[in-house]
Amino acid sequence: MTASTAGSAMHWTIAMWFGLILVVSSAATLADDPEAAPRFTVGEFTHIYDPSVNEDEKWYINDHCLIRGKDKRWHMFGITREEPARPQDEIHFAHATAKSLLQQPWQKHAFALTVARGEPWWEAHLWAPHVVEHDGTYYMYYCAGGPDSQHYRINLATSSDLFNWTRHPENPMVIDGFDARDPCVRREGDQWAMYYTATRPAKQGNHVVMKATSDNLTEWRNEHEVFTHPKVGTFGGPTESPFVVERAGKQYLFVCTNTPYDNTAVYESDTSEEWKLEDQIGDFPAHCAEVIRDGDRWYVTRAGWGRGGLYIAELKWAE
Repeated sequence: MTASTAGSAMHWTIAMWFGLILVVSSAATLADDPEAAPRFTVGEFTHIYDPSVNEDEKWYINDHCLIRGKDKRWHMFGITREEPARPQDEIHFAHATAKSLLQQPWQKHAFALTVARGEPWWEAHLWAPHVVEHDGTYYMYYCAGGPDSQHYRINLATSSDLFNWTRHPENPMVIDGFDARDPCVRREGDQWAMYYTATRPAKQGNHVVMKATSDNLTEWRNEHEVFTHPKVGTFGGPTESPFVVERAGKQYLFVCTNTPYDNTAVYESDTSEEWKLEDQIGDFPAHCAEVIRDGDRWYVTRAGWGRGGLYIAELKWAE
């Protein structure tokens, strides 16, 4: 995701040309059981949005989110800037809309949010927005950074229409490190849950996925680890862009591994409180993937530095 770099050689089979990735073999079987049927498959990725339209330079989309608004349109918000990538200078959120997920192309809008580096917000950059709706209000959580990577800030802005955003006066919502970022928020029973990537301990610790909970979307507590990777480090790492969904009584954690850059691993658990490394059921070629459900169909997205925008593919679960 935001602070990562391209990793080692690809361990899945793909054909790649001009930014289009075609999944030839879904890596949705475990290495120790090569005869097992795939638990899921990911189809061909379709290019649906190019942020370079009407720009003099090439632009990219990195971590992003999609939500269907009250206006019956799909809205995409994401990190954007001109190439080449400079994550500390990612200061805008792109905004695009479409009547359907597979519309080509999506309609480009003005930036949804621009960094507020001065008083009282002291934001360093804008990374990884995630938007949920509750009681007619949209809540956008995002990484605003800070002067100390061991105490990074996850902020909140709200909107009634997905176009006009106001920062919450009680920001930040969460402070954590190292470079705590990539929030994913969903409803779990009678509370809200936020998943994000960090390290434990914050300085040179294991890359982890953290979880915090809230009753009202503005007061967050109980930060704790739900997935710990054996890799130790600071920037980047194998637990970026966490995304959690429930299906058929199982909890699925999607994380961007950065080994290689375009790789998302999927873990399955009976609980949303713990995933283990051995719970991996597969992976697929995507950076900063988001998971979207539209009716009875599932989709995954991909984007990233040097990738030319946003792509989408159908996700099919094994019955």
